[in-house]
Amino acid sequence: MDWSWTTEQVALRRHAHDVAADGVARFSRSNDSWINGYSKEFAKELSALGWIGMTWPAEHGGGGRHPMDRLIVGEELIMAGAPIASMWFADRQMGPSLIAYGREDQRAEFLPGILSGDTTWCIGMSEPNAGSDLAALKTTARDDGDDWVLNGQKIWTSFAALADYCYVICRTSTSARPHEGISEIIVPMSTPGIDVRPITDMTTNRHFCEVFFEEARVPKANLVGTEGNAFRQTMRQLEHERGGIDRLVSNHALYLVALERARERGLLQRHTVLRDEAARLEIGYRVGRMLVIREVMRQAPAGFSAATKCFCTEHEWAVSQFVARVLGPDATLWDDVTKGLCYAPGYTIMGGTSNVMRNILGERLLGLPREPRPT
Repeated sequence: MDWSWTTEQVALRRHAHDVAADGVARFSRSNDSWINGYSKEFAKELSALGWIGMTWPAEHGGGGRHPMDRLIVGEELIMAGAPIASMWFADRQMGPSLIAYGREDQRAEFLPGILSGDTTWCIGMSEPNAGSDLAALKTTARDDGDDWVLNGQKIWTSFAALADYCYVICRTSTSARPHEGISEIIVPMSTPGIDVRPITDMTTNRHFCEVFFEEARVPKANLVGTEGNAFRQTMRQLEHERGGIDRLVSNHALYLVALERARERGLLQRHTVLRDEAARLEIGYRVGRMLVIREVMRQAPAGFSAATKCFCTEHEWAVSQFVARVLGPDATLWDDVTKGLCYAPGYTIMGGTSNVMRNILGERLLGLPREPRPT
């Protein structure tokens, strides 16, 4: 196969690189910018370039472009640390979910705001006792005439304090089996009965939030897809979340900082261990990108995004360890690099922990038997 980029792709990457650099210069650089870098203004600029909904069908307002175009743009923006968080979740997950499962009136109501960069979405998925186990969620939506009435708690809901809408995964039936009775409902964050409490992590970021629903009413029309049959819908949504370029290059900027420091001090020449480690990371980037390309081209088997996510986020963890070793005591100074290193343990947790990803691979792709539960 020919793995070279086309002339158009090279030009697009150069353009995206320049846009990212300009965004960082004006709005500052963020570690893991797809989840930490928030700027509505920059999102609207990306919209003007046609870089939101790039691959969505044209009949739904999207660009109808090749998936590789979105990968190129996303890779350059995230590697540079440009602030894309206000639009990323909606572009990555909510828009495609509405296109795949939503009604035409829902698409007409919600897609334009996503495409323009005007609306920010959060995802109400994880719960205190159901982090990586979707079937264990307890938040309920009670059928009450023309409304759904939501009660329960979500946690680690990024940007809930700033979002316009929450795409809530909830239980509309408690009598069904755990994987059944689950539905997806669009909840405006201005709805009475919603209490958002930001969580400050060790890096001082506050994008993670707890969200409490207490008799929060939303119209019946806000149900997306089939009532009680959303487990499959959500699994497809997680394919988008777990197999993207954001799981590979979140801390690439820190890697470049460390690599430059190592070269300036001649560390790679003097220390074979560091040199070998840098070589492994360079190989890891290339392997990870190939895995992501398989996902965006839909050439990977169903469920393989678990492997992609596992490999890429463990690579990001290895990058953080390399950065810490190269910088030595300087890595302990409280600056942007230190914050990035403190954030690193989250890579293999958010979006599904590595052990859960391995379970998915073993059971769903390899067909391995489950270990019997201890009696």
